[in-house]
Amino acid sequence: MSAVLDGRAATAARRPVAPWAAGLGLAAVALAGLCLGTPFVAPQDLLSAAPDSITHVVLWELRVPRVLIGLAGGAAIGTAGLLLQESLRNPLAVPELLGVSTGAALAVSVCVVWALPVPASLYPLAGLLGAALGGLATLAAARTGRSAGGVLLIGAAVSTAIQALLLAVMATADRLQYDMLFRYLVGSLSGLMWEQTARALPWFAAAVPLVVLCVPALGLLRLGDDAAASLGSRVHLARLGVLAVATLLIGAVTGPCGPIAWVGLLAPVLARRLRPYAGVRLWLPWSAALGALVTLTADLAARLAFAPVETPLGAWTALAGVLAGAVLLRRRAAS
Repeated sequence: MSAVLDGRAATAARRPVAPWAAGLGLAAVALAGLCLGTPFVAPQDLLSAAPDSITHVVLWELRVPRVLIGLAGGAAIGTAGLLLQESLRNPLAVPELLGVSTGAALAVSVCVVWALPVPASLYPLAGLLGAALGGLATLAAARTGRSAGGVLLIGAAVSTAIQALLLAVMATADRLQYDMLFRYLVGSLSGLMWEQTARALPWFAAAVPLVVLCVPALGLLRLGDDAAASLGSRVHLARLGVLAVATLLIGAVTGPCGPIAWVGLLAPVLARRLRPYAGVRLWLPWSAALGALVTLTADLAARLAFAPVETPLGAWTALAGVLAGAVLLRRRAAS
């Protein structure tokens, strides 16, 4: 018992350091995202590049919006992952099981492969609408699932069905269409500029107060369905409301960026590891910050690991997330 108390005391003593460390890490990765690449921009030159120079165009028209959407998108996916895991009481619940990512890919694929009269500049908006429809399909089907496990299984089934439709559409695509759909199939921040960033950021801002409203519901859902119902919570409606907010967050990211896989698993896991005795109120900002950190770090790897060829962001985040999931499963089996 004394060893446990000593461990908790040591953890509490380290807590004031952790926010600073996370903030410094996030700032360092964001700075690296602005400076590294071709051309290299020294930190002291970030604000002094000549307006008519290539460096200024690359920095302010490509890298700054890319870092911003990486920060906001990673934070949104990390937050959505925590909402899913807490509402379903399953640390392995991931945004990929809501049908949102596949819904976005399906919407854009239909526009491209079937040559619908949709301008390329509106593909991110089409992706966002497809993500919303995929999430709504899951929420509608989940109305029949009264348990947390049932909702998760229904979401996996809906996601699989949408994936089958996506494969059917992609079977009729040619090579050029595959190249156009690359971002929406594997996830990438490449080519994102101020236009796409300006469309996505309002969705993130609109979701912030909704996430705050989810905190009391999550506190009750963590007690279990029976306990939450005995305290006056309408468990099924509360769970659907949290899932709807998670769908909004995931759709806002998937629209412009495609599926940023597994960040929604990795960020909450890291948040709980850093704050094991905290609750949802503290895990939410930690999940957001760590989601942004993981996304920006993976984007650096995607840009620089095999430069000048850029690899998919989704591949790097999936690699990190799968490894984290394997460690988590091993720990649960050991316990």
